[in-house]
Amino acid sequence: MKFFLLLIFLSLSLFANFIKLHSFSANFQQIITDEQNKKLIYTGLLQAKEPQSALWLYKTPVKKSIYIRENRVVIIEPELEQVIIKHIPANFDFFQMIQNAKQVKKDTYVAMLDNKAYTIMLDKGVVASLFYSDDFGNSIKILFSHQSQNKAIKSTLFNPIIPADYDILQD
Repeated sequence: MKFFLLLIFLSLSLFANFIKLHSFSANFQQIITDEQNKKLIYTGLLQAKEPQSALWLYKTPVKKSIYIRENRVVIIEPELEQVIIKHIPANFDFFQMIQNAKQVKKDTYVAMLDNKAYTIMLDKGVVASLFYSDDFGNSIKILFSHQSQNKAIKSTLFNPIIPADYDILQD
């Protein structure tokens, strides 16, 4: 469940009040480094829009689509022909957490979630990267490129299309 809350946090962190965003699109590279310094690198595309919508399209090393809308996460995994649907606690106040992000130095902000620090780096006022450590001791770095801010994104983009023959797992 923390993985899904984290994805939501990452999506919503783009809307922190210090950035003044209504929408955000970017390519991303997610680098997970374990305690033995082994790296796993994911790449893809992120589309996000206020108030609580995001779409993470993972391209490599596996294809996966993660749709986040309000209090629901839908993960479509084509290689497994399955869909996972999770509900997020309604009392989890993402925006309050984001609005409390503190500037620690120029272009560097820290937000807290479940007693963990998430460092958000800006470059010329644009979200450039995000860093945090997970519960397993992994260091996670997400680098954004080809960012676009405050451009129109259709809300229908965040409606998952679930193939009829996929298994659906719900919590």
